[in-house]
Amino acid sequence: MGINNWPEGERPREKLLQRGASALSDAELLAIFLRTGVTGKSAVDLARELVARFGSLTGLFAASQEEFCAIHGMGQAKYVQLQAVLEMARRALHEDMQSGDALNSPGAVRDYLQLLLRGRGQEVFMVIFLDAQHRAIASEELFHGTLTQTSVYPREVVKRALYHNAAAVIFAHNHPSGVAEPSQADRLLTDGLKQALALVDVRVLDHFIVAGAGCLSFAERGMV
Repeated sequence: MGINNWPEGERPREKLLQRGASALSDAELLAIFLRTGVTGKSAVDLARELVARFGSLTGLFAASQEEFCAIHGMGQAKYVQLQAVLEMARRALHEDMQSGDALNSPGAVRDYLQLLLRGRGQEVFMVIFLDAQHRAIASEELFHGTLTQTSVYPREVVKRALYHNAAAVIFAHNHPSGVAEPSQADRLLTDGLKQALALVDVRVLDHFIVAGAGCLSFAERGMV
């Protein structure tokens, strides 16, 4: 039975208008994006299949073009649309960080980092560069590694901080393993970067580890 034949209160679009987007399941939200299903499957059925295939919305968002387009009913046009939606979300969250003090809006920083780093298959080390009022100037993925580690060079971090004339920085990297707990190497790296940046009067405000659905803050743990 097609979605148009469902009770009005159960149709994703009508449900969103009546009860708000938060009332919808992942599959229902995705169904609104997909708009139509395929022969024998409604948009919701197809959305459920996609979520199950990739394990979660995060897994779907991280899928390559080849993986995404391999699903019956998907194609390059839908892949492009999805990437555009994700990029708009990233930019909106980045604007939130630019417009306010990053220390006073940790939710915006967390949301931005999770959208950027969750589901990545390799370790990525990135830096958010901040001005004297702790507003975001820029964010860059500086180093990419393997499933379990990446090499970070303090000299390059210092160079980029000076390039952006940053007064402070926030570090972030992901753990593809899904475990957010910092390793001894993570702690030593943070301390080393903090010392290197102190020489050029750049403060390290925090270091986040994104893993699975979690996002751990070194500052909240008293480790910065």
